[in-house]
Amino acid sequence: MMTQSDHMKTAKLTGAALLATIIIGIIGAMTVNAGIDINLSADVEATARAMLEAETRLRAKAYIGLLLIGLNLIFLFGLYRLLNKSGPLLALWGVGAGLISTAFSVFGIVATMNAAQLAGSDAYQSLATADQRLLLSGLQATTDYTSFHLSLILSSAANAGFFILFLQSGGLPKIIAGWGLFASLFVVTALVLRDFIPLIGHGGVTAAFMVSNLIALIAMGVYLTLRGVRA
Repeated sequence: MMTQSDHMKTAKLTGAALLATIIIGIIGAMTVNAGIDINLSADVEATARAMLEAETRLRAKAYIGLLLIGLNLIFLFGLYRLLNKSGPLLALWGVGAGLISTAFSVFGIVATMNAAQLAGSDAYQSLATADQRLLLSGLQATTDYTSFHLSLILSSAANAGFFILFLQSGGLPKIIAGWGLFASLFVVTALVLRDFIPLIGHGGVTAAFMVSNLIALIAMGVYLTLRGVRA
């Protein structure tokens, strides 16, 4: 059985892992991933062309992705340890959905490494024409996009479950847990609906749900890191 001290240490580690994930993800997006991440651009062709000239950055992007997965696993199992007493089934479902989300992220990393091979391996110079290599690069970018899309849906759904448990247990202030639940459901709803209603894919809607979710995650990460959880 966890003591109060263990509970607080777990909460602080969980919050620190979440904040590290956010910070590293943002820095990576602004530096290493710039121009070669389809999730940051709607132009598949331009991204595919840039990928063919960015072998080293693609490899760096993949390894950063592995680091983020490691941090996310700490976050997931930390939340499970904190919340399983409040709702065992919902906590277990949250971890399960989070792990499947992580599996989709792995597909994206594999696609990124494939793109690095296309960009740097001499074999592809003779196996495929320039147009064929561009098409293959575009397919890797598309795999990265779809894996990220599905991963974000599942991770946000998992977070919604965790925020429900925080509301029930009082482990986070209600304003943080309530906003987190709203933001998580906003992300899931918008991502699913925009696959069927193109208007919801507007850049303004995307910015709204991404900012809402970012605020929720930062608030949770900061509170857990500095204050732990409420008794």
